[in-house]
Amino acid sequence: MLEAAVAGSEHTAALFDAVGAATLALLGPGLLTINLWRPDSREVVRQWSSDPAAYPVGGSKRKGDTPWARQLLERCEVFVGEGDAALAEVFDDISTIRALGLRAVVNVPIGERGRCIGTFNYLSPRSAWQADEVETLRQLASLAAPAVAHCHAGHAGQAEPLRGTR
Repeated sequence: MLEAAVAGSEHTAALFDAVGAATLALLGPGLLTINLWRPDSREVVRQWSSDPAAYPVGGSKRKGDTPWARQLLERCEVFVGEGDAALAEVFDDISTIRALGLRAVVNVPIGERGRCIGTFNYLSPRSAWQADEVETLRQLASLAAPAVAHCHAGHAGQAEPLRGTR
């Protein structure tokens, strides 16, 4: 039902904005990005960002065959990383992450028909995550899922960011 309501890019952008605002309100300062996953090119393409100066919409990253990619993108399992060493192990943009004062991440896969189509990524200055915070992020990601599915369907293989989003 919610997916049907996300009929156009303006509705998709509004949903991303609402979920982004809710995430920051519930979990405090941090960085939220919402990405599409393109398995053919092994690329994530940013569709929404709470910090477009540091992580602009439309930015993309290639993801190799790593334990992180297998867990999140292939098996559709949540990844929780805590501390600088954990972040440095999985993110090649660790210098930007450090400069923003971020020390922990939760990456939630967004799935459709048993496969990952996107990711909901929240980085925070906190040093560790509580189980209820991880569950909150799972729920917020599920709210963003219809918009990610809309982007995925509308750009099958040609994912581009929505114009007018953060």
